[in-house]
Amino acid sequence: MTASQSTVEHRLVTGLARLDLVVSDRQRQDLLALVGLLHKWNRAYNLTAVRSPEEMVSRHLLDSAAVLPHLSGLSLLDVGSGAGFPGLVLAILKPDLAVSLLDSNGKKVRFQRQAVMELGLTNITPVQARVETFEGQFDQLISRAFASLEDFMGLTEHLLAPGGQWLAMKGPAVEDELAVLPEAVALMSRHDLAVPFAESNRQLVILERQGSTQGRP
Repeated sequence: MTASQSTVEHRLVTGLARLDLVVSDRQRQDLLALVGLLHKWNRAYNLTAVRSPEEMVSRHLLDSAAVLPHLSGLSLLDVGSGAGFPGLVLAILKPDLAVSLLDSNGKKVRFQRQAVMELGLTNITPVQARVETFEGQFDQLISRAFASLEDFMGLTEHLLAPGGQWLAMKGPAVEDELAVLPEAVALMSRHDLAVPFAESNRQLVILERQGSTQGRP
């Protein structure tokens, strides 16, 4: 193991511990392999503006892992998944969850498929499509940087199963977006996400259809 690899692993292990997440050796190795693969592909395909593996750990892996305690149900759709975050990380950490990664960018979906193949992940389905034309029903829909809350819900309404939830990872601007929520949507909870080694403020906002209390496993 090189000094750089050791630094990356130390940051990952420390960050997961700060998030109170216990992972297996296989999960830790899969996460480290995911960082290595992302760094390799990023040099050729510019998948993310984050360049160093150490920053990839905090900005992509730990940022994604921070929402794990708020997952429920059997299926998750990562809308506007980009290079596969948070979906890839959540699928590694929760192997009994069926995760679909949705993005219209071909090179990013190709990376997703390569990661799924190399890591041997059987609970992930990468999909290249526009959200407006995609079909399916999911217990939870998650978005990290896809759109405003209003657009996120409007574009994905047809994909949310009865009793399902929208999970939106947001920054400080979420206050303005919450102020214009449609009447048909209820704010169920909001959580500050203390992402290790990250300076920016992050929140998770959980929304449901108004009066939607049944149907979620």
